[in-house]
Amino acid sequence: MTENTRTTTTTADPHVRTTVTRRLVRNPLVWGAVLLLAAIAFTVAGDDLSFFPFLLMLVGGWCFGFAFVNATFDVVPARNGAILHLGVAIVLGALVAFVAEFGGDLLAPFPDAVRSVAVVLQMAAIPAVGWIWLGLLSRVTDLITRRDAKKRPPPVTPEWEREESGDGSIVRFPGIELRMRRLTQAIVAIVVVFGLLGVVVLIALDDIAMRMGPRLAILLLGIVVGLPVYLAFTAILRRRTQQCAVAFGNDELRIRVGEVHHIIPFRELEFLRWRCRSDYARFEVRGGSGVDLSVVTGIAKPPRGLSAELPPLPRRVYRRLELAGLTVEKSRRDEVVTFRR
Repeated sequence: MTENTRTTTTTADPHVRTTVTRRLVRNPLVWGAVLLLAAIAFTVAGDDLSFFPFLLMLVGGWCFGFAFVNATFDVVPARNGAILHLGVAIVLGALVAFVAEFGGDLLAPFPDAVRSVAVVLQMAAIPAVGWIWLGLLSRVTDLITRRDAKKRPPPVTPEWEREESGDGSIVRFPGIELRMRRLTQAIVAIVVVFGLLGVVVLIALDDIAMRMGPRLAILLLGIVVGLPVYLAFTAILRRRTQQCAVAFGNDELRIRVGEVHHIIPFRELEFLRWRCRSDYARFEVRGGSGVDLSVVTGIAKPPRGLSAELPPLPRRVYRRLELAGLTVEKSRRDEVVTFRR
């Protein structure tokens, strides 16, 4: 080895590793794959359609449907995402109906292990397809709303205004104080509880279910029972809508949620996430004297003339927060901006 030889070692940036790990943990596709693999393991081992593997199938399938619907809303342009959503919904719906009718005969020649895996995938497909069709219904409802809006002035996004104090900008909007983790848990609970309720109904109506085919019967129960329950759930959430305001001053962030006020100096701000559009439009903030807020605007009930969205952050906010020592991360379409210390 010569004197000019150098031995170098590289170490991964801990922040990069943390970010990658966080994204994997929050990725519904990862959870869906883990849950379905566990369900397959239980089913192949002979625990066919008992409570626990059945629960894994339902939640795992919903995770895949949830991930797909979110992905279609991120497709650019939006029309392509809607076409993709419609096409996959039709194909999967037809496939589920076909398998419910002819799946048993097609799988009869295969070994037990293959049939067990097929059962898991078929059962998981039901909540996945149900969620995909629910998302499609949301798109259709939004389209009808937009057509009706042509007859009147379209809703506008809340706008930034100059604060009375003169040291920053403020935006006022309706919001629901709610963590996305709890919203996801509530949706999972709805899927599980009413999935089990559907099983009880199918057992009670065994003759009718056998004529229809159990998988098709579960799909119909999801549409007849699950959809109204989800709509009722969102209606309950909207009753918690409060008037909120966020103001970025020269050196501090001022927040009002209902009658509660928070002030966080930029130097004490630890985390800020700002998502402008979709049902998951929201802002999340941590820092200051124990402030830890998550306010969802996408499912809140907006006043007439306003949309349930947030405006993009002003450019001056980026500069102020970066000078305060925070780093910025942007999504592909710049609809989600995250600042971290």
